[in-house]
Amino acid sequence: MNMHSINFREKLAKFSERWSPKIIAQMNDYHFKLVKIQGEFVWHSHSETDEVFIVLNGEMSIELRDGRVDLKAGEMFVVPKGVEHKPVAHGECQLMLVEPAGTINTGDAGGELTAPDNVWI
Repeated sequence: MNMHSINFREKLAKFSERWSPKIIAQMNDYHFKLVKIQGEFVWHSHSETDEVFIVLNGEMSIELRDGRVDLKAGEMFVVPKGVEHKPVAHGECQLMLVEPAGTINTGDAGGELTAPDNVWI
């Protein structure tokens, strides 16, 4: 068993690609993932699970079909399962995602922004 703290800054410094979540820890059947985003993602939903966005650095918005949620460092939002959403960040934003192991970043949409699953850093 690995018994040490996980430093977000150190983990974020190990990669530069955007829209490609990296797993840093697992709790039961859930993964904690770090990701850097900038620009617009694709509209998508996750029919089987909620999705948690925790902003560590920067600012972002989560567009919903009936509105928008703006987030800055130190804030979080839970997108309920089945709700279509599109993350957007004008500058680089660093996030932690909390979701069940095996959750694909593009959900039901697929496409070129689909990141490989189960990548640890």
